[in-house]
Amino acid sequence: MRRTLHLAGIVLGLMAWLICPAVAELRIDITRGTVEPLPIAVTGFAGSDAETSRVGRDIAWVVAADLARSGLFRPLDSRAFLQTALTMDTLPRFGDWRVINAQAVVQGRTQKADDGRLRVEFRLWDVFAEQQMVGLAYYTIPSNWRRVAHIISDAIYKRITGEEGYFDTRIVYIAESGSHKVRVKRLAIMDQDGENHRFLTDGADLVLTPRFSPTLQEITYMSYYGDVPRVYIFNIDTGRQEVLGDFPGMTYAPRFTPDGKSVVMSMAKDGNSEVYVMNLRTRMVKRLTHNSAIDTSPSYSPDGRQVVFNSDRGGSQQLYVMDADGGNVRRISFGKGRYGTPVWSPRGDLVAFTKMSKGRFFIGIMYTDGTGERLLAEDFNVEAPTWSPNGRVLMYFRKQRTNKDGSGGRSRLYSIDLTGHNEREIVTPVDASDPAWSPLNP
Repeated sequence: MRRTLHLAGIVLGLMAWLICPAVAELRIDITRGTVEPLPIAVTGFAGSDAETSRVGRDIAWVVAADLARSGLFRPLDSRAFLQTALTMDTLPRFGDWRVINAQAVVQGRTQKADDGRLRVEFRLWDVFAEQQMVGLAYYTIPSNWRRVAHIISDAIYKRITGEEGYFDTRIVYIAESGSHKVRVKRLAIMDQDGENHRFLTDGADLVLTPRFSPTLQEITYMSYYGDVPRVYIFNIDTGRQEVLGDFPGMTYAPRFTPDGKSVVMSMAKDGNSEVYVMNLRTRMVKRLTHNSAIDTSPSYSPDGRQVVFNSDRGGSQQLYVMDADGGNVRRISFGKGRYGTPVWSPRGDLVAFTKMSKGRFFIGIMYTDGTGERLLAEDFNVEAPTWSPNGRVLMYFRKQRTNKDGSGGRSRLYSIDLTGHNEREIVTPVDASDPAWSPLNP
């Protein structure tokens, strides 16, 4: 069931803005590469009773964990706080926060509204300017408190970095269990921090390569009906599953187009793999590539005008970009090794990819014209990059080598930012592969 949330802004601290002396605005410039994490104090959100006090503490913990995981913030240990009773009715004692080197302070309050909903209010303060940066309140059902925490994290991230956040999002992936000989693969979904985990399929059929719709709470994924690849559309809110069609020659699973109205895929007909696009309403299929080489792994640019894909038409597996109608094909990768699984950034400026060279795998990025290639992660096997909706973080899976006795071979999800210096494991209850990042939740 869709989780509903009502947001209401609160006008707070206007006088503080008017009477404070001019000071440089607190801001993290995340376009400058490696950034020193900003020290931030996230205080416990005061509650009106024992239950809302507990929820308030949990919300503060999730907010601090979100910000820490971004690598841009360093939440301070609450045991170092000098002002321990910071309520929404009192101003921060800014001198006390400067002593422990906090540059920003988050305070909050949780209350039960008359209609039974949970009201969550927070303020973000610039310690050195001694002024409020943002103040908001949210109303939701009590069980939805975790999502409120992610939305607060997004608001803080945006106010200090100037970029949209990515915390109120979900990840769909392939959950793997069983021995390497009898592998069970199920479709699973969770919040971006690994919480609220649930399985969407029962494992009776093999499922592969899920992809989120950019416009709806839907997933497209591939499964096998007998030996024939079949593509499904799965509605997360309703649990309704629709068969898109059987595709005997499919070589790479579909991705949605930016408007969510079509899917692009690669299929082999007469032994030749080409890129096709299918209109989801009419089921009409249009062929985009016409080449005797293997063309596969297509991904649209966010404006829908171009498609990146990989092809061996130049003699080895490399990345190519073409216009949306299949014209103006040009190669963009020229490094040593083979390139695959390209994915266009939501910002439109970069392409992420998997690179294979000298028996090693790499996750890398390059500009859309092929310049500026950088490799962010390396291992025995790292694959399947997927972008956060703000285009600042990648997630992928890392698989260990399998031993001769069949042990080992674990597969886990990891995230890394564009600097390549903030790699973190996303904990899942079973092995995991093929992650796909959702847009921000509606």
